Amino acid sequence: MTKPSLPELLHAAVAAVGGTERPGQVAMAETVAAAIDDGSHLLVQAGTGTGKSLGYLVPALAHGERVVVATATLALQRQLVERDLPRTVDALHPLLRRRPQFAMLKGRSNYLCLHRLHEGVPQDEEEGLFDQFEAAAPTSKLGQDLLRMRDWADETETGDRDDLTPGVSDRAWAQVSVSSRECLGASKCAYGAECFAEAARERAKLSDVVVTNHALLAIDAIEGAPVLPQHEVLIVDEAHELVSRVTGVATGELTPGQVNRAVRRAAKLVNEKAADQLQTASEGFERLMELALPGRLEEIPEDLGYALMALRDAARTVITALGSTRDKSVQDEDAVRKQALASVESIHDVAERITNGSEWDVVWYERHDRFGASLRVAPMSVSGLLREKLFSDRSVTLTSATLKLGGDFNGVGASLGLAPEGAEAEDAPVWKGLDVGSPFDYGKQGILYVAKHLARPGREGTRDDMLDELTELIEASGGRTLGLFSSMRAAQSAAEELRGRLDMPILLQGEETLGELIKGFAADARTCLFGTLSLWQGVDVPGPSCQLVVMDKIPFPRPDDPLMSARQKAVDEAGGNGFMAVAATHAALLMAQGAGRLVRATGDRGVVAVLDPRLATARYGSYLRASLPDFWYTTDRNQVRRSLAAIDAAAKADEA
Repeated sequence: MTKPSLPELLHAAVAAVGGTERPGQVAMAETVAAAIDDGSHLLVQAGTGTGKSLGYLVPALAHGERVVVATATLALQRQLVERDLPRTVDALHPLLRRRPQFAMLKGRSNYLCLHRLHEGVPQDEEEGLFDQFEAAAPTSKLGQDLLRMRDWADETETGDRDDLTPGVSDRAWAQVSVSSRECLGASKCAYGAECFAEAARERAKLSDVVVTNHALLAIDAIEGAPVLPQHEVLIVDEAHELVSRVTGVATGELTPGQVNRAVRRAAKLVNEKAADQLQTASEGFERLMELALPGRLEEIPEDLGYALMALRDAARTVITALGSTRDKSVQDEDAVRKQALASVESIHDVAERITNGSEWDVVWYERHDRFGASLRVAPMSVSGLLREKLFSDRSVTLTSATLKLGGDFNGVGASLGLAPEGAEAEDAPVWKGLDVGSPFDYGKQGILYVAKHLARPGREGTRDDMLDELTELIEASGGRTLGLFSSMRAAQSAAEELRGRLDMPILLQGEETLGELIKGFAADARTCLFGTLSLWQGVDVPGPSCQLVVMDKIPFPRPDDPLMSARQKAVDEAGGNGFMAVAATHAALLMAQGAGRLVRATGDRGVVAVLDPRLATARYGSYLRASLPDFWYTTDRNQVRRSLAAIDAAAKADEA
């Protein structure tokens, strides 16, 4: 029998999911197949509505070797595992004459731990373990969640936190889960044979396609201990998120609370001298942190250096002592010891990393209203790490609706450790970029309006002219507005002010779960939804409920953001343009994502309004505009009000 062609396979898969084959999807599938066949690397920008999931799944399944697909959001993981993969596998089975297997794999703390559930949680102040179910009042929210999870444990096949609906708080989940460092290991655990996390790993080893998240991909790359099964092909979807997720995994933190917990956990398990040494170091660190002021530490102050060396040395002593001391009075000592060891090792590693003082690390103090001060350390850049760990030994395809910034792929490529496209550079992986466009006619479906007449936004203070403009735009569009704000404070003050001015519902992020807010926004066309970062990327509301997307200002990183400002300074010192490479790239990515909320289907019409004149007047404005969909562009405020009123009238006529 002849091998089926890629167009045949794609046609069958698209029919199975009830979609429409699009030229961009066909071009993407063919290019991904070629990259997989010759082991090369690819960056693909595929606009909303292209059907990019099938554009990479079909060539991946046809290839026959194991493929890992890493995504940033839970929503896309679910879509792949629950909808796209089952239907695609069913459709391709008769043509391929085999049925590819697929599985989801996440980090260990995402799975219910049966040992924790049945044996209890190590308690910091007491010996041994305590029964979290007895300790939590059954009438409290925590108690109810724990009882619900105990029942769920008997019926779930996966033990995956994301399969538990409704979900539970982080605090409740912490009572029934462990990190990889706290895990006893399947061979030492009484519940190893039934372990959900181990079962997920076994399923992944037997699968042709493994769906995971960016964080686990980063852990697999950074920590050197393979978590993912061996694979020949890696596909990174939502690739615009990868750098920030990898940075998050590579960031270390020390807080007085975390150090105190480690002291309490280790105290009963080591000799008095080792326990006292860690206690003394902990007290010294806590005293320093009480005086810590937020901001970057370009050099480690002498007193902090001494405090960190004391912590590091005391932690090392405790780690050694934990290996030799046994205490028969401690119930289930292995589990208690493992949690204590995990806490102390984490402190040792971060204290040692900051003490060693790599020029490639950024160290800073942060202050949080509720949690107090923390000391953080993050890599100046993850590009070298990604170049070395991501692109060796396998073909990598990275895809997203937003990878071309300012008209090319080089900005995103540089953040991934890639040389400019087509350039020959030593040690730099060779790659190519492909923009398959979008099935939408952005020039006819949307308008980009820049409120050029407004005053430039200042750092602080209310922007009365912006609020007046926002009010008029929302009135003209009859509601239907997604407000994307650069800070939570700006979103809150705008919602407060406009609730007094407008006779229409204004929902605000934080007042309800994100899912409920989006549901409420989609259900009533007159409703507006205001919020910050997660709304710039997480809202998919096609149709008349979202016909105006407003950005209050260009979302540059805050000037006092220690990591971003350090990265900017490093580029400047190396002879580059730090502002364009870091701040403008960050803003372009967010604006492209935000503008992408407007047109989600072929019938959508609307306006993206940017209430920041710098998009029209500043030199970098053209770079930012080139990163956005190709909407019809205007700065004419009267024209945009007329257009919004016409779009509103058409939507009302359709509804009637």
